[in-house]
Amino acid sequence: MNEFQTEMDQIILEEVKKKAERSIIKTFRRDLWTKFIRAIQQYDLIRDGDRIAVCISGGKDSMLMAKLFQELARHGKKNFEVVYLVMNPGYNEVNYRKIIDNSHLLGVPIEVFKSEIFDIVAGEGDSPCYLCARMRRGALYSKARELGCNKIALGHHYDDVIETILMGMLYGGQIQTMMPKLHSQNFPGMELIRPLYLIREDDIKRWRDYNDLEFIACACRFTESLADGSNEKGSRRADVKELIKKLHEQNQYIEANIFKSVENVHLDTVIAYKKDGEKHNFLDTYYEEKETGKNI
Repeated sequence: MNEFQTEMDQIILEEVKKKAERSIIKTFRRDLWTKFIRAIQQYDLIRDGDRIAVCISGGKDSMLMAKLFQELARHGKKNFEVVYLVMNPGYNEVNYRKIIDNSHLLGVPIEVFKSEIFDIVAGEGDSPCYLCARMRRGALYSKARELGCNKIALGHHYDDVIETILMGMLYGGQIQTMMPKLHSQNFPGMELIRPLYLIREDDIKRWRDYNDLEFIACACRFTESLADGSNEKGSRRADVKELIKKLHEQNQYIEANIFKSVENVHLDTVIAYKKDGEKHNFLDTYYEEKETGKNI
């Protein structure tokens, strides 16, 4: 490759990066940038002095999150530090190369480390996803702490949240949600934050397609073994996603109502609930309330 061609390639790469960055602030400002900032402020996700490991899996969600953090450092307060962390748990060469190429294309300076998680979970039956997710999170916490970080940021979005709420009810017999931030149980002093918490998946797809970008989907070996290349087809999450889609056809506010349901829990009308692992029942105070006429 001659010097002229190399220079032209660099110009093209720079234009792709700039277009992707401009579209976050301008074209998709309301749907991406504004909701990103709102989540940070509403849930107090970033504090002065934080050092955050922005965890990049190579998919559309985490790569957008990385670009949003770059824009925040560029246009917002520079009161925090960021490390763009990529774990290679055993990707095949094609997927790994795609992650590296996209990081270069979008100007994200990644820190890569390797683990053997795919090898470890490979023999865990038909659906090793839960174990894989837990192990990957633990590895990310460990590496982030090694790099001096006090938080890891994951790319879960609004649709992940409402799907998790319904999955818990329909398949787990419980009401719970995917929290915007959590204290780590196994890594004291570490937190997990979800800055895409208010961003819709369709808007992430629109940003991706507008910029002609291609990202990897789930790239584990279990996925690769499936004929259609997707671990969502036929899964519970896929079923819930389809259910929400059908309900939306009847009620355009269905997603917002699912989301708000876990913000509007009326404990006076709940039969039982758990707090700090301890179960409480409405009968615990029922007869005391009778004396005071509380429920009359």
